[in-house]
Amino acid sequence: MIQISMPAAFRSNFGKGASRQLRMKELTPAVVYSGGSDAVALQFETGVLYKNLVEIHGRNAIVTLKIDGDSKAERHALVKEVQKNPVTDQVVHVDFLEIVLDKPAIFSVPLKFVGSAKGVDLGGELHLHQKKVQLKGCPQDVPDAVEVDIRDLGRGDSLTFAEVKLPANVEMLGDAKTVCVSVI
Repeated sequence: MIQISMPAAFRSNFGKGASRQLRMKELTPAVVYSGGSDAVALQFETGVLYKNLVEIHGRNAIVTLKIDGDSKAERHALVKEVQKNPVTDQVVHVDFLEIVLDKPAIFSVPLKFVGSAKGVDLGGELHLHQKKVQLKGCPQDVPDAVEVDIRDLGRGDSLTFAEVKLPANVEMLGDAKTVCVSVI
């Protein structure tokens, strides 16, 4: 899983008007939610935030938040939701979920199919039954994507999640007999 660092600052003004004023100053409002404690309201420089969000787009990433004036040196979080203006596509708000690096969590990880199936070369058709897999593990152990080698699949063959190789210290959730890819 990739890791990035972002500087942030606390914000004390809330509501629609305060958020609009922040955006006029090239700042973007955000919130960090953590299990069991109060949410933390933050603001980011829009340019820095946008650059980092583009870098991690669509992937699980550990974001290290370095907040000015925070009692904690750094907070680790995942991007939970990015709200955008539907007309300008500008980021208007970001929700983060604080995590503990040595505590297992559940992640939805995309499958990356590697190679060209032999059955497709012989006229078969590749069917992708699943595009993601649910994994449980410490955030630093969970991969960015799970690679599935499909080179040996012939016509009529299928591959289940039980046959997919996972890194150590990571377990798959769900039924291992579920077919993730097949060649018809």
